[in-house]
Amino acid sequence: MPNDFNQQVIEEFRANKGRVGGYFEGARLLLLTTTGARTGRPHTTPVGYLPDSDDRVLIIASAAGAPRHPAWFHNLVANPRVTVESGAFTYEARAVVLEGEERDRVFARAVEADPGWAAYQEKTERVIPVIALHSLAEGGPGKINASSMGEALKVVHDAFRRELALIRAEMSEAGGKGSTTDSTAGDTPGSTTGIPTGTLGAQLRVNCLTFCAGLHNHHTGEGLAMFPFLEDRHPELAPALARLRDEHDRIAELVEDLRRVVGDENADPDTARREVERLTTELEAHLTYEEEQLIPILDAGA
Repeated sequence: MPNDFNQQVIEEFRANKGRVGGYFEGARLLLLTTTGARTGRPHTTPVGYLPDSDDRVLIIASAAGAPRHPAWFHNLVANPRVTVESGAFTYEARAVVLEGEERDRVFARAVEADPGWAAYQEKTERVIPVIALHSLAEGGPGKINASSMGEALKVVHDAFRRELALIRAEMSEAGGKGSTTDSTAGDTPGSTTGIPTGTLGAQLRVNCLTFCAGLHNHHTGEGLAMFPFLEDRHPELAPALARLRDEHDRIAELVEDLRRVVGDENADPDTARREVERLTTELEAHLTYEEEQLIPILDAGA
């Protein structure tokens, strides 16, 4: 991608905590900073990613099917320690190039979710690399990109909202006609899905399970740290915090219902979609109430 185009995406991504428009709107995007293999200087590139687990995400060095690997791939091979910006968080990661059966399995999962990846592979004789980025952050997801505790809460909430919106869009297409992406640019083929009619694709299941794990971790952290902290300093928040704890329990039940459905390889897309909608409705009400009650206190210095 041209440097000026990349720079525009980078600036928009950072200014909007991971939200971008234009070609990449609706795509899962991160900023990858590598160390130049020859220059030793840092280079930042917008790259599409696939959720994979709590502590790693996957990126694909497609270069839109070009005959050569992208420069950022050569950089991370030479120096596997990279910096990842997810929008909400910035963290250091270790890049591992997948090989053999694992690479093929993950790439097939990506193709099932978006045929654009297959179109890229068909354009080139090289085997397109798949890379796992293993987070090196200890005790959490990384450094939050916010200037206050209140903003931090909103940034994290918005990241959950954005990911859940993507999952809902993917769910709406699972079981539908599917579509083929116009594979014309970069290492992000697009945001549409080619999941076959009547199935819940493997990558979509991973997306759901990763989201569920992240939400569980977030609520656990709030219950163990932030809520007691606020309760100790602001006794008047007791009713609000009691309600938020009750909502955590209810959302945990919905998360478990969704996990149970999507954990089945033969999961029915309509059933999964209903579970996602139930979770979306209650989670949005919970996030909005929490922001109304806590952000003014947090931004006042707690």
